[in-house]
Amino acid sequence: MRVGLQAALSDENLDATQASSQRQLAISLSALPEAGGRTAPLNLCLILDHSGSMKGRPLETVKQAAHRIVDSLSPDDRLSIVVFDHKAKVIVTNQVVENPAAIKLEINKLQPSGGTAIDEGMRLALEELATGRKDAVSQAFLLTDGENEHGDNDRCLKLAKLAADYSITLNTLGFGDNWNQDVLEQIADAGGGSLSYIQRPEEAISEFARLFTRIQSVGLINAHLLLNLTPKVRLAELKPIAQVVPDTIELPVIQENGQAIVRLGDLMIDAPRIVLANLYVHQPKPGTYAIAHVQVRYDDPITGQTDLLSERIPVEANALQDFQPAVNPQVQQHVLALAKYRQTQIAETKLQQGDRAGAATMLQSAAKTALQMGDQGAATILQDNATRLQAGEELTESDRKKTRIASKTILQP
Repeated sequence: MRVGLQAALSDENLDATQASSQRQLAISLSALPEAGGRTAPLNLCLILDHSGSMKGRPLETVKQAAHRIVDSLSPDDRLSIVVFDHKAKVIVTNQVVENPAAIKLEINKLQPSGGTAIDEGMRLALEELATGRKDAVSQAFLLTDGENEHGDNDRCLKLAKLAADYSITLNTLGFGDNWNQDVLEQIADAGGGSLSYIQRPEEAISEFARLFTRIQSVGLINAHLLLNLTPKVRLAELKPIAQVVPDTIELPVIQENGQAIVRLGDLMIDAPRIVLANLYVHQPKPGTYAIAHVQVRYDDPITGQTDLLSERIPVEANALQDFQPAVNPQVQQHVLALAKYRQTQIAETKLQQGDRAGAATMLQSAAKTALQMGDQGAATILQDNATRLQAGEELTESDRKKTRIASKTILQP
C-alpha cells in the first residue's frame, strides 16, 4: 500500500510586481492499494453509554446497531466492547469474533442505569485496543447521550490525544439532544476521528453502518504531512493549516528542522483527506519554480512497517510581470468549506456572548457560503437558525447540534 499525494494552489500564478501574495495550497492524500492488495484487519472497540437516560428505544436501537457491527466483521477482525454509566466495565474483551452469538448475548444483557462517566469508558477502551493493535487498524466508536457528569472532560481530551499517539482513532456519536457537542468534537478532533449526530433512535443503525464502512476503507495509519517551504515563503501565523475533507478540523502544526509537520492519522482508499495550507509568498521573482515540497510519513499496518516516506512532490508557481490569474475552481471549493466552518464558529461564539444579532449575521454569511459551494443542506440549516435568532427565538439543543455538523461536513441531500 502506498500514498496517493497531489497538491494544487488556489492560483498557480503570482504577481511579480507585488511585495507579497497569499495562496491556499490544497493537498490531497489517500491510500493506494497494490494490485490484488488487501486491507489490514480491524481492531474495533465499541464504547457504549447505558446510563438511565438511554432507557427504552435508544438503548434497544444501539444494541441492534452493535449486533450489525458484530455481523459485519471479517474473520481476522478483532472486537472489544466497553460500557459505562457512572462507572465503566468491559463486557467483551479484545478478541477475534469466533462466537458472534455469545457476544450478542452480552450486548443484550445491557440495562439502563446510573449516570455518565465518559472518561472511564475511554480509559478501559484504550487498554482493550492496546492488546490487539499490532498490524491492525485500531478504531473506537464512542456513543453517549449525555454530559460527562461523573467524569472529567479534560481527562477525556488527554485520553484522546494518547489514543492518537498510539495510532488509535476515536469516533464520537452524540445520541439525542443532551450531549455536549464541544466535548465530543474535541475528542473526535484530537483522536483523528469524526463527530456524528444521532438525532432519533432509528438513525443509530445507519450511522453505525456508515462509520463502519468508512473505517473498513482505511489503508494506512499514523500519517503525517511534511511541508517544506522555500525561502521567502511562510505559513500564515494564525490557523495556518486545516483539514476540509472528510470533516473540517483546525490542525496543529509542529515546526521541526525547518519543516512544518501535521498529524493526519488514517488514510483511506478511494476517499482522500484534503488539507488546506495558507501560504504567503514574498517578493516573487519572475519565472516558474517550486515554492514548497510536500511528503507524507506513514505506517503500513499490513506489513507492520513504520515511518515510511511517500514520494516528495514539488508545488510550482509562475511569477508573472504581467499578471493574469489562473484560479483553480476545485481549490476554491475547499476554501469555501473552511470559510463556512469558521463563519459558523464565530456565530456560535457571538451567541454564547449574548450577541444574537451578530450571531444571526454570521450564520447568514455561512449559509451564503454553503450555497456558493453547492451545499444546500447546510445552507438551509444555517439560514433557518439565523431566521429564528432574528425573530427573537431561542435555538434548541437540536438546532445547535445540526449547526455544528453542518459547519464541519458537506451534508448529503
